[in-house]
Amino acid sequence: MNFHVLTLFPEMIQHVMNTSIIGRAVANGYINITAINIRDYTESKHKKVDDYPYGGGAGMLMQAQPVYDAYQYVKSQIELTSQGKQATQEKQATHTDKSPRVIYLTPQGKLFDQQMAKELAGEDNIMLLCGHYEGIDERVLEEIVTDHVSVGDYVLTGGELPAMVVIDAVARMVPGVLKNSESGERESLSHFLLEYPQYTRPDIWKDKAVPEILLSGDHAKVEKWRHEQAIQRTKERRPDLYEMWEKEKDNL
Repeated sequence: MNFHVLTLFPEMIQHVMNTSIIGRAVANGYINITAINIRDYTESKHKKVDDYPYGGGAGMLMQAQPVYDAYQYVKSQIELTSQGKQATQEKQATHTDKSPRVIYLTPQGKLFDQQMAKELAGEDNIMLLCGHYEGIDERVLEEIVTDHVSVGDYVLTGGELPAMVVIDAVARMVPGVLKNSESGERESLSHFLLEYPQYTRPDIWKDKAVPEILLSGDHAKVEKWRHEQAIQRTKERRPDLYEMWEKEKDNL
């Protein structure tokens, strides 16, 4: 799976995304992350990518031209790669014929969640567009963006941190990224339930003991206890998710 990040600060993406589990997944070839500097595609000799908004107002706005040309470059590279694969495999193009999914990270977008992460994990290529200043000229957003996505109801200085959140959550769904194939399914938010409490050695710490059931060796009872704990924790901490779990359970 390929992530293409359109940004004014590629070093942010490169430094963070080459560490830990995501860095290992890149090194092992399960995913690829490329940071494209939008500034490299401006027609301004001074590398200018922003200007004052029409109609007045505070701040500056990213211009359409450099964003669009950066997008076109990445799109052309995706198409070349797709054509090469098709020629090698000698089969007709499937969804690689369509334009790539382009996600604009914005507080105005649909709230990013685990279900969206699972859906996006089915894509071969995802472009993540990072805005700055007061945003991006609406005309280029209308031209190239397929999804407006928000990571929360707050405002950040740019789209790089949200882009990395999306990459991290989506990449975990790609086969091979996590060492334990079950871990992505058993953690918090799987089927709307939060994760059950977990413990490790020592058995007693600060006079607090590990629940006896976890030391029993009875796997069936352990699984039952974990499920009950997940339900209780979700009900207490995230009643919104608990409601969704209740509805899903009733529909089974």
